[in-house]
Amino acid sequence: MTTALDSAGQLKLVIFDCDGVLVDSEGPSCRATAEFARSKGLSISDDEAHTRFAGMALPQVVRELETELGHSLPDKTAFILRENLVQMMKKSAEPVSGALEMLSGIRSLGLPVRVGSNSSVREMDAKFERTGMTQFFPENRIHSANDMGCPKPAPDVYLYAAKAEGVLPENCVVIEDSNTGAEAAWKAGMACVLLRPDDVPLPPFWPVEGSVRITHLDELVPLLRRTLESQKHA
Repeated sequence: MTTALDSAGQLKLVIFDCDGVLVDSEGPSCRATAEFARSKGLSISDDEAHTRFAGMALPQVVRELETELGHSLPDKTAFILRENLVQMMKKSAEPVSGALEMLSGIRSLGLPVRVGSNSSVREMDAKFERTGMTQFFPENRIHSANDMGCPKPAPDVYLYAAKAEGVLPENCVVIEDSNTGAEAAWKAGMACVLLRPDDVPLPPFWPVEGSVRITHLDELVPLLRRTLESQKHA
């Protein structure tokens, strides 16, 4: 299958994950989850929480904690955790290094962008307002797998974003950092750029067709520029 990153393909849409790709919120979020877990009597360190829960939607996190505890948590647990996170992000969300410059660069390439995240729309609104990214992502370009009820690794949020743009999955590239999100992109039949340091292992299913790894966001615009140029001359 020809992908959006192939010279014979057609790149028409860039879909971003939010946490860990655009906004540096994975760390604070996972630390908050670890603190909550410890308050319930579980021995989960901040580092373990990041390894286990990065990229997960909060209802999934709650189900995992319930399994480990051996009993159910109150029905509103995910809602309370989300509201706490929204307030935290309003005060402390920071852009991933190079994110704002990268978004300006992609805009100069003329490529449309959307977001597909396991975060709720309320969370993303808080993060984007705090980090100055609202200019790139008006509300109709933000899609929440959590709010859809189909969190990653299900591909639904990415397929919905493509449909909203009016393009086929094979015309999209997803920018991800988590195994969960990369799996969702793969299941959607989309090319994937994985943002991951050299010292962090790749997903067990990597590489897949149309996949590229970068270690910093400053590599993304040159990659997409080369792709567009190769497709123009194909």
